[in-house]
Amino acid sequence: MYLRYYGLNEPPFSITPDPRFVHLSERHRDALAHLLFGIDKGGGGGFVQLTGEVGTGKTTLSRLLLEQLPDHARIALVLNPKQNATELLETICEELRIDINGKRGSAKALIDALNAYLLDAYAQGLRVVVLIDEAQNLPADTLEQVRLLTNLETDTQKLLQILLLGQPELRTLLSRPELRQLAQRITARYHLQPLDLRETDAYLHHRWRVAGGTRFPFEAKAVQRLHQRSGGVPRLLNVIAERALLAGYARDAAAIDHKLVDLAADEVLPPSTPRRLTHHYVVAGTVALLAAAGALAWQLLPSPSAVVTPSPSPTQPQAAAADDHQGLIQRIQRVDTPTLAQAIGRMGNTPVPAWQALLQMWSLPADAITVNPSGPCSPAAGREDTHCVSGTARLDALVAVDRPALLKLTAQGGDAWALLLGADARHVRLRLGHQLLDLDRSLLQAHWDGSYASLWRGPTLLATPPRPGSQGPTVDWLWQALLPAQASPGKPYDATLRTAVRALQEARGLPADGIAGSLTLMAMANGTPGPHLLRVLE
Repeated sequence: MYLRYYGLNEPPFSITPDPRFVHLSERHRDALAHLLFGIDKGGGGGFVQLTGEVGTGKTTLSRLLLEQLPDHARIALVLNPKQNATELLETICEELRIDINGKRGSAKALIDALNAYLLDAYAQGLRVVVLIDEAQNLPADTLEQVRLLTNLETDTQKLLQILLLGQPELRTLLSRPELRQLAQRITARYHLQPLDLRETDAYLHHRWRVAGGTRFPFEAKAVQRLHQRSGGVPRLLNVIAERALLAGYARDAAAIDHKLVDLAADEVLPPSTPRRLTHHYVVAGTVALLAAAGALAWQLLPSPSAVVTPSPSPTQPQAAAADDHQGLIQRIQRVDTPTLAQAIGRMGNTPVPAWQALLQMWSLPADAITVNPSGPCSPAAGREDTHCVSGTARLDALVAVDRPALLKLTAQGGDAWALLLGADARHVRLRLGHQLLDLDRSLLQAHWDGSYASLWRGPTLLATPPRPGSQGPTVDWLWQALLPAQASPGKPYDATLRTAVRALQEARGLPADGIAGSLTLMAMANGTPGPHLLRVLE
């Protein structure tokens, strides 16, 4: 989605262990050297132990090791260590392509077959290695079997080298008294530390270049914050950086600053303390409270057949407001089909309460717009920088614009306007009446035909969207925004500009017709201050 926007050929911060993206810091080179030592050591036998925190790159190093195997090496890769001793023997034999037909389930038969293979490999000058990933999960009886495998030997040397990769718990496991025999056979140990700040900067730049990027988007303070929030753990660096790029793309940000990094980290990192109320939750809860306080006033508004102007909601004492606000946030409901249908049925079809909630999110007074009962609105006098937009759109397009929007829901023959507060890959969060609801995207689609309405802030001249072939200040603004090098006063909305608009729409997930309508202009003004959608729902 953001690749074209940042000039990339592929995602730079995928968490899959792709060796092409490996950046070998000094400590990673040392760790790889220990693994290669475990292979080249050959007849020395015994164990090589590599440990490191989750996400520091152990599995990636093992993949890189497989690409650098010498021709005379044969390796058995064990990725699932949660096996009993016999199952582990079967896995090793299968990895080494040893015929074990008729031998399954018999530890003695499997060991005999393995020993015969090792003796033959020794005669050919081959070195055989077993690499066990996530070794901290090895059961005790399996660990003992692993130790016994190193007893396979000739008069002069061991026939099998074993590499153990695991989390720090592996060191604790091997320090147990009952495993001291195994611990004594470890000939090399290395603990992989997270990256320091200098290595973090080099790591991010390296992955960016491999992905085809030229202009690195992360500011110096953003890199510092990435290192701070990730602790220098490469996997967390990838996860936070990926989310920060998405946030920058959604906000038209060519550069990623430390604030976007913090926002991304807050979304993807597990909380170490009880979750604090985020700004979005505060806004949503406050909106719901004000709506509840003003319910009576809204019921006294003129009938839906007339054009109405929302009246300011009455205020309540702040102490009571804080209590209600806290309670509303705690009562976010996950709803099913009957619950949603009932909630829609209880609502009237007037959009005024939902518009009132949206105005509060934008910190605009209740009289900033004039609301039409069918959904659209028009700015009041003196509010020409406030623009209304309505129509039909896909949910992904509204999420890409990243602004709260009103959705017209239908159930049981009735309509209701809900306020879209957030969406992630599976769910959406709505404010419907006095309730905050989380529901599956599929459930929303069953009650929503794509009708939406919203507002945004931007230059007054954008009140009327420009049309292809037209000229004027709005078209001049569009040229300057999309193709500043080709902009000149009075230049028409020609095929070149339409192509640029279409490219922008494709990059944002909007209908790519090349026409700069209200939703496209709204997306272009995304970087201006105002509320944004939640992207992670918990």
